[in-house]
Amino acid sequence: MSEPGAPTAESPWPVATLSTKIKGYIDRLGSVWVEGELTQWNLARGVVYAKLKDLEQDATVSLTVWSSTLQRLTETFAQGDRVVALVKPDFWMRGGTLSMVASEVRHAGLGDLLAQLERLKRTLQAEGLFAAERKKPLPFLPSCIGLVTGKDSDAEKDVLRNAQLRWPQVAFRVRHAAVQGDRAAREVAAAIRELDADPEVDVIIVARGGGDFQNLLVFSDEQLVRTAAECTTPLVSAIGHEADSPLLDLVADLRASTPTDAAKRVVPDVAEEFARVQQARGRMAMRMASLVGGEIDRVEALRSRPVLADPQTIVSSRRDDLIRLVDRGSQLAQLGLERAENRTRELASQLRALSPQRTLDRGYAVVRTGDAIVRDAAAVASGEALHIRLSSGELTATAE
Repeated sequence: MSEPGAPTAESPWPVATLSTKIKGYIDRLGSVWVEGELTQWNLARGVVYAKLKDLEQDATVSLTVWSSTLQRLTETFAQGDRVVALVKPDFWMRGGTLSMVASEVRHAGLGDLLAQLERLKRTLQAEGLFAAERKKPLPFLPSCIGLVTGKDSDAEKDVLRNAQLRWPQVAFRVRHAAVQGDRAAREVAAAIRELDADPEVDVIIVARGGGDFQNLLVFSDEQLVRTAAECTTPLVSAIGHEADSPLLDLVADLRASTPTDAAKRVVPDVAEEFARVQQARGRMAMRMASLVGGEIDRVEALRSRPVLADPQTIVSSRRDDLIRLVDRGSQLAQLGLERAENRTRELASQLRALSPQRTLDRGYAVVRTGDAIVRDAAAVASGEALHIRLSSGELTATAE
């Protein structure tokens, strides 16, 4: 039998009565301490909205930390922290919702999950899977893009729409896979291997539209990360937002903050590229026009020179010079001859003045005995033959 005053179909409770009774029951529960892993810690307008997860039992509760409580906290918190929190259930009658309000939050040590991720990260880093030198450059203009994403997801729509807006001729090979849950890592890895084996695929994009820390754990799976590292086709990770950084981001050849950013990084904008080509052509035309104009000016300058304007000029100018030089040479030669002639006459006069013939011409004679010239009469014996040289002719005589 129903307790006295219980509602019936004929006499139901108003909603407000039911909400009041529920709130009363919940308020009597009081505050309790709970422990778990923070899988979300988002601050919005001074209020923190968090999720606390029990990894062993796979149970999650949502927490609200009001600004007054947040101001009293002396520690900072983030996704992956293991915490203990003093929570009190609160039923909001107007909206009919139940929430847990935390009045105190304390660290309980680094979460097991975060610790595992840190160990895996150090291992992969030691193997060189995050090294910059192993990352492959993206093709400038991919003809076919492989896309791994959730079926009918916003990430898929963002990549396809933005890529085709930038380059309408681009083609896609889309492989749908679960992007969260137990089978997600296996399906994403299989899709990457399939697209990597396709020779027409130039680049692969793995896209997901963000999510909390727990939802993105699949992209830190060791086998998935190693599959991405073994991929020979350039791979772009477009998972979550700037604050999220799964291990796939570190091993990928390029990390994009969002699927939209991935489309912009992989596919060039046809309008921008056309404008660049036009600018390059304009610069080339200007450069060529300047070069040709400069050469034309040089040719005109050469043609305007007298030697090219009138080729006879060089001959005429040299002819006049040659005539002047010839005249000058003739004059100098004539002057030289005259001087030499005068000098010759002077030397001849001097020579004639010193010549014995001139002495003979003045009436003197040269007397010889044999080959010797007689200078003293005592040197000639009586009856000795004498040879007398006159100005004109010779005589023979005998000394007495």
